[in-house]
Amino acid sequence: MPDDVLRVVGALHDEFRQAAFPRRLVVDDVAGVEMVTLASGVDGCVSAWLEHEGHIDDRRWNHLAECEQRLIRVMPALKGAEATYYQRLLDMTALILEIDA
Repeated sequence: MPDDVLRVVGALHDEFRQAAFPRRLVVDDVAGVEMVTLASGVDGCVSAWLEHEGHIDDRRWNHLAECEQRLIRVMPALKGAEATYYQRLLDMTALILEIDA
């Protein structure tokens, strides 16, 4: 796996971790998706992928693929900082699934 993908995902993950979670989404679901759970699920999988230098087990890969579909479903309903926050998650997810396919 190219080192640049690790660097890009690592940088996105750092930005994600430093960003404030959108307040409204603590209590509001979007398109039937619980947004806190979605963010924490992706974060856990990305963290594991980074810790294992670009590798995750099948269970996490499958979970990440499910999260990608949820992210695709909710993105049109998000605006501003909410969209930016979740776009980072989608970008990380897409990069990992593409490289690990």
